[in-house]
Amino acid sequence: MDQIYTPLVSVRNCRQAYHKDSSADLVVLDDVDLTLHEGEIVALLGRSGSGKSTLLRIVAGLLKPTSGEVNWRGSPLKGPAPGVAMVFQSFALFPWLTVQENVELGLEALGVGREDREERSEEAIDLIGLGGYDGAYPKELSGGMRQRVGLARALVVHPDLLLMDEPFSALDVLTAETLRTDLIDLWMDGKLPVKSILIVTHNIEEAVLMADRILVFASNPGRVAHELKVPFTHPRNRFDPAFRQMVDDIYGIMTRRKAPEIHTTTAAAPNPFSHPLHPVGTNMMAGLLETLNSQPYNGRADLPALSAALQFEVDELLPLGETLSMLGFALLEEGDLQITDTGRHFAEAETEDRKDIFAEALRAHVPLVTEIRNVIDQRSNHRAAAVRFRDQLEDYMSPEYAAETLRTVIAWGRYAEFFEYDEEAQQFSLEEDDEAEHEE
Repeated sequence: MDQIYTPLVSVRNCRQAYHKDSSADLVVLDDVDLTLHEGEIVALLGRSGSGKSTLLRIVAGLLKPTSGEVNWRGSPLKGPAPGVAMVFQSFALFPWLTVQENVELGLEALGVGREDREERSEEAIDLIGLGGYDGAYPKELSGGMRQRVGLARALVVHPDLLLMDEPFSALDVLTAETLRTDLIDLWMDGKLPVKSILIVTHNIEEAVLMADRILVFASNPGRVAHELKVPFTHPRNRFDPAFRQMVDDIYGIMTRRKAPEIHTTTAAAPNPFSHPLHPVGTNMMAGLLETLNSQPYNGRADLPALSAALQFEVDELLPLGETLSMLGFALLEEGDLQITDTGRHFAEAETEDRKDIFAEALRAHVPLVTEIRNVIDQRSNHRAAAVRFRDQLEDYMSPEYAAETLRTVIAWGRYAEFFEYDEEAQQFSLEEDDEAEHEE
């Protein structure tokens, strides 16, 4: 179709940063390019925190980037873009309004008359399969039905561009699959009153099932690492070998390591505050290592197969795999997870021995734990306030990541018996046995 070459949105050299008084700016997006044409579905695929949702708000005109250009139909975008509607993960319905009243909200804001509002809302409600529920309230609906209301509310204004921010992630697997399939069927039948769809997701299969193009985002800062065209026609068969191969290839892309930098001078000691930690619990690590070490994996697993077997999303499995890799318990690369000798030793060890192995891994690979322990050791009362370390973390990352990293290191350090932590006082201290040794 000729219309495929009509650009709806173009983003060039987009950068989004937030100023921090005490340190360098926090960069969320850096040098992002995006062009969206009529007649296509594009997926922004990446991990949580990679800036995908931020880019979606920039495209909608709800957020002005720190630098770069955003054009809507060839003209600079200044404020909310006309002809754009959004579907959210959280449904975002007003509980005191009926289905019809929730759907009509956008039309009312546009000044559409009551009779036209009722007619168009009824059409949208019927289109997404909720005919007969016009007078129902959100509390009477299932999660999938509430998301259909959110979709009808976006479609009723007949937007040129439909933005979808992880619209299926709050739903159970079967409900999400049904809604996803219904949406694609309506799109392919030409029944959706939209010209293009831009969807944010962290689900690799979802991106391959729905999109014509996939932009794979890298993190810290967010940027487009790869752009992939999906060659399959709809409806797509997730069990087709070519489909499975593309999913596997994307896993490989998302787990590929950067080539190590070559330094001619002696490397400086790692900064204990510059690297955020994934909120991965020790029980989850132990469970995955035990799984890897047993049949049918025998120490090595293909991530797509492992994800399917464990019913893990990519946003759950990759942080877990990366954490095991960071601690030296596994190798994560090219879409595979392979247990190391240390990981096998941990998986086969008894509880107390596991703590010792984990403690050694923390000493070797998590300098923040060592930093906290050193500060406690040096204090005469062997105590240190958590806020001290949180403030230092915030010099290098967002407050959310700083809080998450601190919670993670507290859990890991307590498990390894590096220190104790008083939640109420928000204070680190030595284990009683360690404190007795210091006093001696």
